[in-house]
Order: sequence, then structure tokens, then C-alpha cells
Amino acid sequence: MGIAACELSQHVIRPTLVYLGHYSPAAEALLLGAAASQSSLCAELDDNLGHGLFRITETRHQQLWDCHLAFDPDLASQIRGLASQHAFLDAPHIELTVNLRYATAIAWMLIEIEQRPLPEVDDLVGMATIWRHVFRPTGRAQDFIEAWQRCIGQLGQVA
Repeated sequence: MGIAACELSQHVIRPTLVYLGHYSPAAEALLLGAAASQSSLCAELDDNLGHGLFRITETRHQQLWDCHLAFDPDLASQIRGLASQHAFLDAPHIELTVNLRYATAIAWMLIEIEQRPLPEVDDLVGMATIWRHVFRPTGRAQDFIEAWQRCIGQLGQVA
């Protein structure tokens, strides 16, 4: 059993995007759809596909820090501020599983570094295209749409 889509949006995704200064309804919907597709909204947290809500691999997590965040100290500090003070130093990848706001910030950064325009908030195919590119290159748009319908339902039910 995962988290209710409306609560995940309201208490995790939206505040994290606001904190990062990147809130938009389209960004919120894309992250919600990615969470539904990757982990069924936290029903499945860790496996060989990666860790946590967005199933981010340790390699991608490390690459994001080494190749992008290391070159933007202010942004790195902002994102690091979401992580646990001491646990992050001992086991940074576990934050992707136990810290939903940190995982959301990392997922957003993976989307943002691709520099693709966000689709309209109701464009599931457009969101699926970004999801495939960023999170699951071997996935199908239909996988995203089915996960959305199964875990989220109507977008109006989320807001």
C-alpha cells in the first residue's frame, strides 16, 4: 500500500517544488506520474531498479551530485538541506528511500538537467515521454498511462 496521490502532491511534491523555486502544476503532475510509474506511489520502494519513490539508482544519484550539483554550490546546499544531517554522510543513497522530499528534489533535478519543455498538465503522453527519457528508457508510454490511471485516476482528484 502506497501513499494517497493527493497527500503525496500536497505534502511532498508541491512543497518541494516550491522550496526549489520550480513549482508549476505540470511539474507537480509529472513528478506524481513518475512516482506512480516507478514505485506505485511508494508501494514498492527498493529493488534492482533503484531506491525509493522514484527508483533512482545509486549510480544516477552519484552522477547527479558529481556532474551537476557539485558545480552549483548554492543549489547543492539547498538540496543537501533536505537530507538528514548525519545519516546522509554515512549512507547518502538511503535518503532516496526514507526521505520523500529529498528524493523528490533529486528526481526533479534529473528532469531539469534534461532541459526538456514540460508538457501541459493534462498531456499524459507528453509526461510519459519525459518519464521514459529520464527514469525508464525501456518503458512504454502505456506503462506510464496505466500507472497513472491505477494510482492517481483523474487529475482533478489530486489537486
